[in-house]
Amino acid sequence: MDRTSIIGLLLGFIAIGVGMILKGVDVAALINPAAILIILLGTTAAVIIAFPSSTIKTIPGLLKIIFTEQKQTDNKELVRYFSELADLTRKEGLLSLEMKIPEADDPFTQLGLQLVVDGHPSEYIRDLLLEKIEAMERRHEEGAAVFTQAGTYAPTLGVLGAVVGLIAALADMSDTDTLGYAISSAFVATLLGIFTGYVMWHPFANKLREKSKKEVMQKEMIVEGILSITNGNSSRMVREKLSSYLSTKELIELEQEDQDA
Repeated sequence: MDRTSIIGLLLGFIAIGVGMILKGVDVAALINPAAILIILLGTTAAVIIAFPSSTIKTIPGLLKIIFTEQKQTDNKELVRYFSELADLTRKEGLLSLEMKIPEADDPFTQLGLQLVVDGHPSEYIRDLLLEKIEAMERRHEEGAAVFTQAGTYAPTLGVLGAVVGLIAALADMSDTDTLGYAISSAFVATLLGIFTGYVMWHPFANKLREKSKKEVMQKEMIVEGILSITNGNSSRMVREKLSSYLSTKELIELEQEDQDA
């Protein structure tokens, strides 16, 4: 489970709830079926209109990505892994990688190693793997765009909900007490629209993009490792190249772990 997504949402709801209480507003005012219908159903309708069905079908999977931690190989482990493969190929040749293909957890790494074993030139391997990364980025951006658009529609629908509420409130101005309550209820839609747009949908889109960046960086790291092996680089050269993808903290941890080994 991705704790930051859960914690962020909880803090958002707490901020609204406590803020309303401090302002002397009854939190029960948020339970407004008309406003909820306009915002949630209206946003859903707008998104369905804006995107093809193939993209809409991916929404449950996108939500799963947002609220769960993706299993990725540690970057330090990738440095060690490709350093070991470099040693192996320099001693036994590139064909020795064939027995290592089933051991790779990542299908992308398996593909890269298979291309090396099949004897393809490094330029072909680079182009093919980078094309696959670019295609993955495009798919990820399409998913993030769904929530970006939802975040754009929701606040506007909140204004629409407020207008509908005001029309109903101003239709009968004979009872001032009822009028005041009706006007305050009208703005609940605006509140819900802004809240869902800027505390849920836009942050969801950003979370997807950030996770995509991490995955892309790791796959670029894998490409560099595979090409280094194809070019016959030593394990030391491979380690130096791949270490450029590590943060300062990861570099220190890698050196410390190697010293302890």
